[in-house]
Amino acid sequence: MSASTLSPVTPSQLCSSKNGLLGFSQNAVKPNRTHMAAVKRTRSVKCMATSIPADRVPDMGKRELMNLLLLGAISLPTAGMLVPYASFFVPPGTGGAGGGVIAKDALGNDIFVDEWLKIHGPGDRTLSQGLKGDPTYLVVENDKTLATYGINAVCTHLGCVVPWNAAENKFICPCHGSQYNNQGRVVRGPAPLSLALVHVDIDDGKVLFVPWVETDFRTDEAPWWA
Repeated sequence: MSASTLSPVTPSQLCSSKNGLLGFSQNAVKPNRTHMAAVKRTRSVKCMATSIPADRVPDMGKRELMNLLLLGAISLPTAGMLVPYASFFVPPGTGGAGGGVIAKDALGNDIFVDEWLKIHGPGDRTLSQGLKGDPTYLVVENDKTLATYGINAVCTHLGCVVPWNAAENKFICPCHGSQYNNQGRVVRGPAPLSLALVHVDIDDGKVLFVPWVETDFRTDEAPWWA
């Protein structure tokens, strides 16, 4: 029996058969089992292909919207974490009146003159946060008043923070032995220059640091840091 005697089958005939059998033409010869199995597989594939309407394709607009929403949900927390790290590398603004900044104590609180003098006696030199965040000594004079200058604690040799040695009445760098007198003037190397100065003013009861651009009163020379 030749398969060429079978009448052609259309997709609609494949999908419209009630009992799963094909609708053959009246003159067709009854197919054998092998041909029936092949036709059934063809019917299953073609029915699946023809059962989806042409106008029901995936909505690309919705996919793009969902992708944007997902990207936004990921970006916002990431940006929130990066902002603190980014701001860490930005130098503090000068702020304040005339380019000055309010002095801060070790805890980051504003320093009030009256409160500071209550706990720091004559001759005291204690670090505070100064211009650009540099460690800066506030100096209490022997008459229990706050000096009109502050001393930047950064060593002019290799940048170590120089501690105050009350017993020696001088600043002594622990890194390479540089020494400065009680006003920050260099008296022993290898540091080549004196410690930088800042003006100390009072603003509404608070200590205000202002850049020092005038002659260095300790050396009568122009300030190297200006």
